Order: sequence, then structure tokens, then C-alpha cells
Amino acid sequence: MFSKILIANRGEIALRVLRACREMGIKTVAVHSTADADAMHVLLADESVCIGPPALAESYLNKAAIISAAVVTGAEAIHPGYGFLSENADFAELVEEHGIVFIGPTPQHIRMMGDKIQAKTTMERFNVPLVPGSDGELKDINSAKKVADEIGYPVLIKASAGGGGRGMKVAQSPEELEEAWQVARTEAKMAFGNDAVYMEKYLDKPRHIEIQIIGDQHGNVVYLGERDCSLQRRHQKVLEEAMSPALTDEQRQFIGNVSSNAMRELGYRNAGTLEFLYQDGHFCFIEMNTRLQVEHPVTEFISGVDLVAEQIRVAAGEPLSVQQADIHFKGHAIECRINAEDPETFAPNPGKISVFHAPGGFGVRLDSALYVGYSIPPYYDSMVAKLIVHAPDRPSAIARMQRALAEMVVSGIKTTIPLQQKILADEQFQKGDYTIHWLEHFIEKNKKV
Repeated sequence: MFSKILIANRGEIALRVLRACREMGIKTVAVHSTADADAMHVLLADESVCIGPPALAESYLNKAAIISAAVVTGAEAIHPGYGFLSENADFAELVEEHGIVFIGPTPQHIRMMGDKIQAKTTMERFNVPLVPGSDGELKDINSAKKVADEIGYPVLIKASAGGGGRGMKVAQSPEELEEAWQVARTEAKMAFGNDAVYMEKYLDKPRHIEIQIIGDQHGNVVYLGERDCSLQRRHQKVLEEAMSPALTDEQRQFIGNVSSNAMRELGYRNAGTLEFLYQDGHFCFIEMNTRLQVEHPVTEFISGVDLVAEQIRVAAGEPLSVQQADIHFKGHAIECRINAEDPETFAPNPGKISVFHAPGGFGVRLDSALYVGYSIPPYYDSMVAKLIVHAPDRPSAIARMQRALAEMVVSGIKTTIPLQQKILADEQFQKGDYTIHWLEHFIEKNKKV
């Protein structure tokens, strides 16, 4: 087992990894920008290293500075958290070249799944169900027209190297296709430096279902249930739950087995998430995230498995601590993402925390790096907390989350807590009757005039 790990991230996820290390008796190194000198993970780590100014390219995305910090402090492994360099295959290779362990998948698997076209081709080989669409990259508009005619409108043009909704355009008819094609390629080039696009059938009322898997270096792979991440605003998740209210036990077992079998055949190691669209009883693979997910706590609650601890054990060469037969899903979990944003306009609202009260009680968990007197810097993602609850069933989990949100106090900034409260109080949400388009309509309907 490692004696010291460098955490190449910030905020709540850096704190989450730090806590797992502390419980495992592993010393930690925090890296930080000058803007994060007084961040909670920096204050609590055994050692800290400043790696640059606030700009991401000069700090948290500075590969050389992070590896230098690991070498200087004697860290044996680097945990990348999520975002930043967590799915950067070049970084993973550099880490390994310096004799340091990257706590994540192999660079080859990161690269393979980072290319959505290659990911789909690979999954098709392992009999994972796909969304109907092009066999690969669309080389020209004529190819796009041909595929669209074959699968039928509406269609979705997507960036091969995309994410977060960028480089993604819907064409409802042949008349809209050429513009969607051009705009998607332009956005993809600007955002990712790669204008390759492909096409999928546009599903009008799907849910976004994720399957969490983890594998070790000894050929073991397990799935830890699904998460329903359909509540999204501009392709960004707002609230997640596990299990999905839309699936039966038979359906979740089917897609869980399909996912874990594919990863076992691939020889995948460490944590990963397969993402599917689900509509009318059918699952369609869309992409894979080769890292820890923001919403991993809901999976931990229902499975009883500490995903970060498992990541660390796997990276150290140890086998998984659980087999599939050991995993029994219990109860229901919900996570609300709390952002430092205006709940009406969603404009970022960084500032100094004047009052902070964390909710508590049975089945309540708050992952946050906030404290009274802390000034949220304006340079990074606006998410400042994740509130997660667990209860015996979904109605109880909703009630517990409503109680916890009512207890949570964050003063000095605006947050999205009021939006989360409105969602939880909505009758349609309480029935579990929603799709990936539901939240956008809900927000529009509830706008103040």
C-alpha cells in the first residue's frame, strides 16, 4: 500500500480523497493555486505545494508542476479526482514515466474511451447496446445526409471528442441538417481542437442512466448499481438518484451484467462509468467516463462500497475487496449539487462565506469544502457542495432531502438551494416521471415574471 498520495485537484473532491487516505493511514500532499492557499484541503493535508497562479493552465492543468510536486514530496501515487487531468491520457503516461502510480485506468483505456467514436465501436464489439447512428466519423455533409435518411429524423450531431453539450446539435429535418453539421464541427474545433463529428438518432424522451463499475488488475470487475442522472440543465447534472425510479430489478441486473462483462473483456481497471440513454425499455450506450464521478456518493450509500478506497487499493495492485455476490443494494439515495449561483439567472456568485451551517442527522452526508470566512474564488467551477441522503425507500429519501435542504444555511453568497427545493416539491418529480428534457421545461415554467 502507498505511504503518501498527491491529490491533483481542489474543492470537495480533494477533501473527499484526503479523507479516504487519512482513514487508510496514507499521508497526503495537496497542490493548490495561489487563489486556493486557504482552501480546506490545503489546510488539512499533511503537506501542500503551490503550483501556480489562479489560471487553470498555469496550476491545476500544469502537468509538469504537478509531477514536480509529487517528486519533491516523495508521493508514490497521484489521485486526479474528477475533471482537470483525470481523463488526460498524456498526463497518466507522464505520471507513470516518472515512476509514480496514476490512480485511475490505463492511458490506453482513457484514450480509447475519450474518443466517443472509438468507444462506441469498442462497445459494439462487446455486445453493449448502442444508439442507432453512423458507424464512425462523418467525413462530409453528404455522408451525414445518407445516415440521417437511413435512421430517420430527428438526428443528433455530436463531437467525437466532446462533452458537456459542446459540439452537439439537433436537426429535426433535412433542411436543418447542414447548419447543425457546420455549427457542431465549428464548436467542436473551438472547444476540443478536433472537428470530428458523428451522428446518432435523437431520442425525444430518454432518461440518462449510468452504470458504475470498478475493476482490478487481477481480472475482477463488479458493477455497483445504476444512477439516474436525467435532471440536467444545459447538459450539466443538477440532481442524481440511485436507484433509478424507471428501472425494474431485472433491467438493472441486465444492464449491470452487460457493462461489467464488457469491462472484464476489455481488461479495464479502476473506476469507470458507462452512460446510457434509456427509453421505452431499451438501453443505448452513449459514452464512458474513465474516472470517479461527481455523483459517486449515491452509489456508495446504496452499495456500502467506498469507491475512493477501492480506487486506491486497485492502484496499489490489490484485488477488489468485494465480489459481485457480496453487493446487495439497500434503500434509495439522492444527491443535490449546490452551486454558488443565482437560483433564477444561474449567474456565478462567488464571495465570502459569512454563515455556514451543515445539515445533519441519520442518513445525511455533506461533501463540501466550505467554512465560515472562506472566500470562494471566481476562477473555478461554481459547485460548492454536494448534499446526499440515504433512506429505506424513495419517498423517505425525498422527505429526508427536503428536511436537510431546509437545515442548510449558506450566507454571503447566493446558492441553488431554492431550485433544489422546488424540484423536490414537484409532484411529477415525486412520481419519478421525468426525462433529460424535464428540468429545462421546469425551470422555464417556474421563472419569475
